[in-house]
Amino acid sequence: MRKAFISPTKYIQCEDALKYLGDYVKLYGESALLIAHKDDIARVKEQLDFTASEYKIKFVMGEFGGECSREEVKRLLDVATKNNCDCIVGLGGGKAIDTCKCVGDSKKPIIICPTIAATDAPTSSSAVLYTPDGAFDDYAYFRNNPEIVLVDTTVISKAPVRFLVSGMGDALSTYFEARSTTASYGRVNASGYNKPKAVGTMTAMALAELCYETLLEEGVKAKIACEAKAITPALEKIIETNILLSGLGFESGGLAAAHAVHNGLTVFPEAHKFYHGEKVAFGTIVHLVLENADLDEIGEVIEFCLSVGLPVCLADLGIKKVDPALLKECAQKSTIPEESVHNMPFPVTADMVEAAILVADKLGSEARGGGTAAK
Repeated sequence: MRKAFISPTKYIQCEDALKYLGDYVKLYGESALLIAHKDDIARVKEQLDFTASEYKIKFVMGEFGGECSREEVKRLLDVATKNNCDCIVGLGGGKAIDTCKCVGDSKKPIIICPTIAATDAPTSSSAVLYTPDGAFDDYAYFRNNPEIVLVDTTVISKAPVRFLVSGMGDALSTYFEARSTTASYGRVNASGYNKPKAVGTMTAMALAELCYETLLEEGVKAKIACEAKAITPALEKIIETNILLSGLGFESGGLAAAHAVHNGLTVFPEAHKFYHGEKVAFGTIVHLVLENADLDEIGEVIEFCLSVGLPVCLADLGIKKVDPALLKECAQKSTIPEESVHNMPFPVTADMVEAAILVADKLGSEARGGGTAAK
């Protein structure tokens, strides 16, 4: 049986990590294309200036426009080529990071510096492409994971708490999706794009389980620490959980229903203002209903979501009253042939997803103490 596991070459996490960025750029040369939004550059300008001076390296400013589009990737690749940059640095949130991976796929080394812990994108070998106006375009898959992921806990601790909580929502699905994919011998992303199918390893499953356990143990404490902008052991553990454990777990352990439901939920206009991890959190409850998980387990997940402020019902995602036609479209979008829902260890239809959404909404609403959105 073919099994696969992939990961970034180096993962470094510490306070003031960005001050050492120049040391890692030096591994590849003297200059780096810096792909970052101007607001993120402003947030860490002091650290960037320090590391450039300390390690005698040069940052070529890419002035990231905000969308990971084919046009933006080509523009930045031209900048990197014109300036003969030795490596590519992606700094900021998911779209800047994904753009960096796209540009670096031209065989330039990649250094990822997340300024928030909202997703597990920093460690992965894939990206999401959008049109210049922000509509979904396509997925991109790369030969390798990033060479270096450099995580500055000082910077992340000062970011809005909602980003950290959203990251916990994304990480929440990791164990359950890996469990389902393992049971079905489903294909994992570590197989490689258009490569023969590979299944997950014991290592990936163990990391996915640790991901869930750490969320339950440290999530509330980490949220409180982030609210106080204080770096504590709990916050450090959750940052690692959101970025590294979740990243390794999803890519080498597999995706299943939770992320497919997230994609389906995008048909609701009301849900557009909610973050990826917030929709994935509700998708995880739907996932558990689909597989007929024990009520105690579903209750544990809902209780965790409520404790940190993640959505547990459709109303939490702005969907106060469900349009039946949109709900049907959501379920259909969640079950298109290429969706990860088909990694569940049983056949899944749109009708099954629609029913699971309604039940998840009722369970979450009752746990919160309100009425359901589906009436």
